Amino acid sequence: MGGYFGSYALVFALLVIGVAIVAGALMVNRLLRPTRPTPEKLTTYECGVDPVGEGWAQSQIRYYVFIYLYVVFAVDAVFLFPWATVFAAPGYGMTTLVEMFVFLGFIALGIVYAWRKRVLTWT
Repeated sequence: MGGYFGSYALVFALLVIGVAIVAGALMVNRLLRPTRPTPEKLTTYECGVDPVGEGWAQSQIRYYVFIYLYVVFAVDAVFLFPWATVFAAPGYGMTTLVEMFVFLGFIALGIVYAWRKRVLTWT
């Protein structure tokens, strides 16, 4: 297979072969597996607890706040690592230092706000 479209034909052929192998494996699995559905197997499984009542439950907002604070700290860590490498570069020292302290100031302001609103208490 030569030429420009030969490369595409090779990729297409490999794609068809890969899909055929996966589909064949799934079909063989379906033919060879035992099929014995019981009422216990067909019930909804939820973390080992038997499902009782409706599927709707309320969640407290504090869990979302903890997740939000985790995302804030993760973003903070993502920005700190590149900053540490640029800080050592000549000519960027003081500029990057001021920018990072402004960034950390905003993060600290958010933490202080959450602390003052008593969001970080677990009771």
